[in-house]
Amino acid sequence: MLTGILAGLGAGAFWGMTFIAPLMVAGFDSVDYTVGRFLACGLFALVLLATRPLAGLFQPGAERRLARWNLPTPRQALAALGLSVLGYTGYYLLLVLAIQDAGAPLPVLIIGTIPLWVMVLGKPKGLRWRALVPGLVLTALGMLLMMQATGHGVDPGAATASGGHLLRGVLYAVAAMASWTAFGLLNAAWLRRHPEVNSTDWANWLGVAAALGALLLWAGWGTGWAELSAREGFGLFVLVCVVTGIGSAWVAAVLWNMASRRLSPSLAGQLIVSETVFGLAYAFLWDATWPAPLQLAACVLFLLGILASIRAHR
Repeated sequence: MLTGILAGLGAGAFWGMTFIAPLMVAGFDSVDYTVGRFLACGLFALVLLATRPLAGLFQPGAERRLARWNLPTPRQALAALGLSVLGYTGYYLLLVLAIQDAGAPLPVLIIGTIPLWVMVLGKPKGLRWRALVPGLVLTALGMLLMMQATGHGVDPGAATASGGHLLRGVLYAVAAMASWTAFGLLNAAWLRRHPEVNSTDWANWLGVAAALGALLLWAGWGTGWAELSAREGFGLFVLVCVVTGIGSAWVAAVLWNMASRRLSPSLAGQLIVSETVFGLAYAFLWDATWPAPLQLAACVLFLLGILASIRAHR
């Protein structure tokens, strides 16, 4: 359990990088950044897959030989494609569409409930609800405080004024929330059914699948290459995409796969809130500011919720 908890927290730490990445590339569209991140992740995964046979040459003594290619079967490749849509490109596309129609605050509130849904739907059969309630309540209270502290009030007129459609935007946000919740549960179930596939290989296959989806996302909603490469700060944009593509996409995926194998979905879902805690910490460091009292209180509640959930699952 300890290894799984540390892996889940590590995934949250890398996911939190995405909170400050848009601040570093403020002149670029969020779709372009997402496409760049997933492409970097996929290319890195391809390099690892292509060079895997060479790893056998570094084995000691008589064991030194070319390792075999570790490619997915057609069924495994299809599973990777489907799950990459749920948890990567499809999820983000739904979120972008939700924000376009309903503005940012309301979709952010809906997406923020993902840890709660994963905790509830992933509860082990042998775990009593009363054991899970303290973690759920602490997490929910932390979310309410965070919403209040960040001023995420719901203004229905904002979407209408910008030409959006509030109801359609809400439906997109709910679909995005359901998409990642399904990814979290199905990914954990797939890994448990296939112990022969290690966490790194699965992250590589998901990364390649996500890169394919990113190309489709770029073709439909991205900025043209000529315009994109001509923008000021393009070099920094590429660097941020590479760092977050390898860190917050590939490394985080490996760690999340490890956590999903070792923990129940309900406990792993609780650890998702660590992304918010780490993301806020990075943002405060980037801005050189201190958190507001409500934000600090929310983070404390998140941490207490994690501790309560760990105790319930012991």
